[in-house]
Amino acid sequence: MIYLGIDTSNSPLTVALMRDESVLIEETTNLKINHSLTAMPAVEEMMKKAKISPADLTHIAAASGPGSYTGVRIGLTIAKTLAWSLKIPLHTVSSLKVLAANGRYFEGHICPIMDARRGTVFTGLYNGSDLSTVIEDQHSDLNEFLIRVKEQNKSVLFTGIDVAIHEEAIREVLGEAAFFSGPQDRLPRASNLIVLAKEEKAQDIHHAVPEYQRITEAEANYLKSQEGKKL
Repeated sequence: MIYLGIDTSNSPLTVALMRDESVLIEETTNLKINHSLTAMPAVEEMMKKAKISPADLTHIAAASGPGSYTGVRIGLTIAKTLAWSLKIPLHTVSSLKVLAANGRYFEGHICPIMDARRGTVFTGLYNGSDLSTVIEDQHSDLNEFLIRVKEQNKSVLFTGIDVAIHEEAIREVLGEAAFFSGPQDRLPRASNLIVLAKEEKAQDIHHAVPEYQRITEAEANYLKSQEGKKL
């Protein structure tokens, strides 16, 4: 089996190919470049280096969000298009769980963080031993979420490229219970995505949708404009 993994859900771009249990190639960048221009060329170049043709692929894995609205859509659209055209299974995995996999086997909980502005984050809480969900993925006020995390009475490993933005606030709430992954372990890895995808059932390609965890700004503005109006 040969899996192609694609994650464009946030600033980093990561793609990988795995044959059975071996990583053939993985490429990850953290440059703020438009994924719509770079994602597909990155996939094509990687497959060329690995001497893998599209016909060799047996599965596609994609990060389904949350994250950047545009970023999530780009990666999932590429994955759906490839899976449909090649007639192979599509597997999707939470972008937060992909980040949490960086700390797998940590003796405590793992909390991936993506900044969502105005004091809010995309986050969730996972068990370090098996990456089972402790608190569901969500869009939340950071301080409110940290209080819930503290109630678990566990050491917590924080990971994700946006952790540095919130490190001071995290330490204020959790103190010595808070641990932070090194810079090299804060980027998503498509190889982790593929490993997790192997544990997930294949998606119906036409029904696979982004998991944004919050409504878009346009939807929010529309709902606000409807407040007070009579049906």
